[in-house]
Amino acid sequence: MKKLLMTLMMSAVGMLGVVPAYAADAYPSQPVKLIVPFPPGGPTDGMARRLAEAIAKPLGQPVIVENKAGAGGNIGSEYVANAKPDGYTILFGTSGPLAINVSLYKKLGYDPRTSFAPIARIGHLPNILVLNPKVPASNLKELIAYAKAHPDTLSFASSGNGASSHLAGVLFNDMAGTNILHVPYRGTGPALNDLLGGQVSMAFTDIMTALPHVNNGTLRAIGLASAQRSAALPDLPTLAEQGLTGYDVSVFFGIVAPAGTPAPVIEKLNAAFSQAMSDPNVKATLESQGIVQAEDKSPEGLATFINSEVDKWATVIQNAKLSLD
Repeated sequence: MKKLLMTLMMSAVGMLGVVPAYAADAYPSQPVKLIVPFPPGGPTDGMARRLAEAIAKPLGQPVIVENKAGAGGNIGSEYVANAKPDGYTILFGTSGPLAINVSLYKKLGYDPRTSFAPIARIGHLPNILVLNPKVPASNLKELIAYAKAHPDTLSFASSGNGASSHLAGVLFNDMAGTNILHVPYRGTGPALNDLLGGQVSMAFTDIMTALPHVNNGTLRAIGLASAQRSAALPDLPTLAEQGLTGYDVSVFFGIVAPAGTPAPVIEKLNAAFSQAMSDPNVKATLESQGIVQAEDKSPEGLATFINSEVDKWATVIQNAKLSLD
């Protein structure tokens, strides 16, 4: 009887030991939700839907995009942070919820460094500094000189307080030693309209939004606000090349899951996203949206990048004494 009990116990232990392996092998056995923490219809939503469609095939299950907007991306991000860590609820994150908001908001229900398991870094959207043509400057040196010689005359538009377009201007003032006035708007559209009308002097916006206006001469491009030049404007130097060494305010995109998601599940999701982004049709779509794919798409690479971005923006926000409720 003792031998029989011992045999049954050992069998039970052995079965417990293989349950995680069977569970990992079976993933996914149901549809996966990809949470977009912004409203439908925007560029982030469009990119997420294209990738969701592409990863469904390697995963063998539908991937459903669900928008949970609000609070600069915090509502959807907190939802994912608190979801069951089983790989069935993942987040399409951006610079705001994954790097900026943890230092900007007084109360945040998650921490991007500890609340998530990184899956894959998608890439970044280069930003560009554009001026209303009435501003008498054609390059960075002339702009900084004019701003210092004419204090309190220039202004920069943003899509709202705490937005990346706002913090881009804060970082610019800090690095250039200028005091250009911030004018917040309710979205990129109204900000761009006033920039075109001359109510504000300049703005940091994504290159695809600015490109038509740069090409027709209604806006003047001063420099790329990213680490590398863009294929869309190959002759336009970066601001870093023109003297603001290290200046990079590109919006990045990354996929994360709740912390504690099993490693084999993360590996399957990473493989699916990597495969999707190598598809020629997906690559063409991302390029048409101005997205520059990340060279390192590994979970470890995204974790390292998030940590560095959190540190960078924490310094900017603390120096500027910015805070949102």
